[in-house]
Amino acid sequence: MGEVLTEQEKLGARNEQAVKPLVFAYYVTGHGLGHATRVIEVARHLCGAGHEVHVVTVAPEYVFRRDIPSPKLHIRKVLLDCGAVQSDALTVDCLGSLEQYSRTAVVNRTALLAVEVEWLRSIKANLVVSDIVPIACKAAAQVGIPSVCVSNFSWDFIYSEYVTVAGNDHRSIVWQIAEDYSHALFVIRLPGYCPMPAFRDVIDVPMIVRKVHRSRHQVRKDLGISEKVKVLLFNFGGQDARWSLKEEYIPQGWLCLVCGAPAEQQLASNFIRVDRDSYMPDLIAASDCMLGKIGYGTVSETLSCNTPLVFVRRDHFNEEPFLRKMLEFNRGGVEMNRRDFLSGRWVPYLERALVIRPSFSGPVNGGEVAACLLEDAAHGKAYTIEPESGSRRLRDAIVFGFQMQRHPGREIDIPDWYMPTAICPGLGPVPRSHDSKGILQDAASNELGLEFEILEGSLHGLSDTASFLRSLARLDNEGDVQASDRASKPREREWLAAAGIFRWEDDIYVSRAPGRLDVMGGIADYSGSLVLQLPIKEACHVAVQRSPPGKQRLWKHTMARQLATGQGLTPVVCIVSFGSDLSNRAPTFDMDLADLFDSEGEPIAYDVANKYFDQDASQKWAAYVAGTLLVLMRELGVRFHDSISILISSAVPEGKGVSSSAALEVATMTAIAAAHGLTISPRDLAILCQKVENHVVGAPCGVMDQMASACGEANKLLAMVCQPAEVKEHVNIPHHVQFWGIDSGIRHSVGGADYGSVRVGTFMGRRIIQGTASKLANSFMEAREEADDVELALSTEDAEEEYLCNIPPHRLESGYEAVLPTSLSGERFLEMFSSHNDPFTKIKPDRIYDVKVPAAHPIYENFRVKAFATLLTAVHTDMQLEALGELMYQSHYSYSKCRLGSHGTDRLVSLVKQTRNQAYTKATSLFGAKITGGGSGGTVCVLGRTGATSQNQILQIQQQYKSATGHLPFIFEGSSMGAGQFGFLRIRRWSSKTMS
Repeated sequence: MGEVLTEQEKLGARNEQAVKPLVFAYYVTGHGLGHATRVIEVARHLCGAGHEVHVVTVAPEYVFRRDIPSPKLHIRKVLLDCGAVQSDALTVDCLGSLEQYSRTAVVNRTALLAVEVEWLRSIKANLVVSDIVPIACKAAAQVGIPSVCVSNFSWDFIYSEYVTVAGNDHRSIVWQIAEDYSHALFVIRLPGYCPMPAFRDVIDVPMIVRKVHRSRHQVRKDLGISEKVKVLLFNFGGQDARWSLKEEYIPQGWLCLVCGAPAEQQLASNFIRVDRDSYMPDLIAASDCMLGKIGYGTVSETLSCNTPLVFVRRDHFNEEPFLRKMLEFNRGGVEMNRRDFLSGRWVPYLERALVIRPSFSGPVNGGEVAACLLEDAAHGKAYTIEPESGSRRLRDAIVFGFQMQRHPGREIDIPDWYMPTAICPGLGPVPRSHDSKGILQDAASNELGLEFEILEGSLHGLSDTASFLRSLARLDNEGDVQASDRASKPREREWLAAAGIFRWEDDIYVSRAPGRLDVMGGIADYSGSLVLQLPIKEACHVAVQRSPPGKQRLWKHTMARQLATGQGLTPVVCIVSFGSDLSNRAPTFDMDLADLFDSEGEPIAYDVANKYFDQDASQKWAAYVAGTLLVLMRELGVRFHDSISILISSAVPEGKGVSSSAALEVATMTAIAAAHGLTISPRDLAILCQKVENHVVGAPCGVMDQMASACGEANKLLAMVCQPAEVKEHVNIPHHVQFWGIDSGIRHSVGGADYGSVRVGTFMGRRIIQGTASKLANSFMEAREEADDVELALSTEDAEEEYLCNIPPHRLESGYEAVLPTSLSGERFLEMFSSHNDPFTKIKPDRIYDVKVPAAHPIYENFRVKAFATLLTAVHTDMQLEALGELMYQSHYSYSKCRLGSHGTDRLVSLVKQTRNQAYTKATSLFGAKITGGGSGGTVCVLGRTGATSQNQILQIQQQYKSATGHLPFIFEGSSMGAGQFGFLRIRRWSSKTMS
């Protein structure tokens, strides 16, 4: 029998356990010192409690020893992950990061795991702690000890966008990282956190912040700086030694403390170099504001000291939007655009930093709280939910693509303070009426005492347009900068910026352009196919106002730039985009109109414009907007002499494959044309907008998206032949037929590697077919046989054929299929043909391209689209719907053969098929589904019978997909008119006093 312990003995055993020293193995990611600084606070408390802490890191040892002078701390130098590799101080190299992680933690994974397992056993670790090294959790699982992560982000989330940007070759990395994390008991989640779907459970703690050691007065005294002097702390990792910090960069009378400046970097007399290892919290507390990049350490320490942070965005730094939102929520941040930072135009931003009043008052004892949680976990205290199977834990939750790309229906685990507004603020039904003068009146505008007189155009009964006008009416009231400074809660930066660009006493031009649902045709558009496109209900609104340079309302930094030239005020383009937080882009962009001209006064070349807008990823979106100006100048000879203010509010979700970019281009060009008295047909406008995307943005898309947005009609399919852009007809959708779009949650981009490589392979195939046809024609001519006249004519046509879609399937199968290689290297193709004759893509010699399948796809797709259009006019039977659905399924699987499918879209198509099979004995209602647009994610188009049964089945699929992936799909339902049919509104704001 076992010995029975008394209550006193049990109590003694628990006390002994509580004081027994533990051994912690604390792994620190190789990305930046910010992780090391927060690890210090947790490790300091663990060592202070008498525990042994072994820190596994590549950070300098002094960083830890300075704050933890304890024999209980041990440092082991090992690199187990690489974090994000940066090509410069502001740019993350996405492909380089994935490749480096592969070399660091994938190629040698077996050996690395073996070493870590042996080491963990040798130190007799009680708990593995990871910030946020994936392989550490796996090693702990193999040893049989628990692991806990401490972080505000995880690498599966960070790398997921890198995969979409750099191509899918490294997709397995994301899944492997997620699997590693799934072994952790839980994650101790820090404020400003990103979604971390791979973890089974989370425990939130306060901010982990290093304490200030010396007072503001003492630090300034040691540096010889008076209390009256304004001090800027400049801490910018990765500074280029060629950066010359000049006196005029900061306001007169200020001093700037420069951390980590290279010895050879030139500093003006008002810049003071401080030691690289200076204790940052003391310097932050002693400064009036800080200029740097957003990272957890910087944000947490500036907030805890209530020191304003002037920040510059980094490209592809995916934790940034969450930290930035926390910073702005506490009124602690001022954003500086990259161009002004690099050119030294800092003064307006620094002066703004002194006006805002940081208001953070939350607890900063996260280090102590985390240490207690880790002690409990090492002792075996159960904080977690019941363990689940790996398939359930992962449940396809890693949705590839930046998860900030969402819509109002997206459910995601984000902080309470992170409350991004809907893309179109105030969107929803609006009670409205019109008097004889065409004056819009609604409840919200009456309350504000502000109305718009519609001088030209019509609302067409569109509630989203009325809502957009309401948002304009709210700008002065809710977007006042000074009022926001005094308010209990700060306003969104985009609202503040928008309030400062319009002169309300003058005319404003408003346009509207919808997104589109690709019913049939898709990527065959660039091969000349017939396509069928449905304009959707969601649309982009753009408001434009032109102003003489002296009258335009300018932002302070724009005014400062203008005055610095000494030439007075010249035309400026100012752009504000609502919903910027939804896609992690800067909400504003401004440029001098002169930037669109070369030294000879001519509009700059398209490749020059592409490089201009490509300088800053967070503002690259402006190429879609400002690019319309350049295209109008180059293609139509238009000259713009006034300043232009542009406000954008789009309800077309980005990255969903429903042409958000085309809607933006078409709406922008329509409004600009209206404001300048230009008359452009919808078709011509669509072609011009395609030039914006192809030449200025640099995305090799076809023209169907812009045509659908510009020329579409509500509840009709736009049937057009892309040779180059000819509208055949507007096809009535039979009353018994309905289309839906279901978003897979996987980000789609026509600029992505897969779309581009498929297009290259398609044009390679066309060139090979042309060459083969030319040889056949020559052989027939040499034979001079009368019986071959037909074949001679056909071969001659094929040799000169510009569009693959004009070759019928039987010609492909009888004459060319056998000569098309399955794949071909770029180098070999260029040796054979020198060019594939596609002006929008480039062949990479070292890449292997699929050829046979991409070349065949548009030929068969064109046939399918023609059959689909014909079937729509057939007798209304189930056989008709089944045939239409079969064509959609064929199209979907043809995409998959082209490697343009995705696990999310395949799952949705499968769910549609399952729903139909389950209902087959009852009422078959959904008949077909296919991936849309450029593929590789995005939206699935579903065909069904009109009625409640189909609607219920669509909702059922939505919930099934959420259960399987954790993503609640957005459902696109309904249609609206294109930009050409809408026209434009010319409006002017007026007050209730004027009305009376």
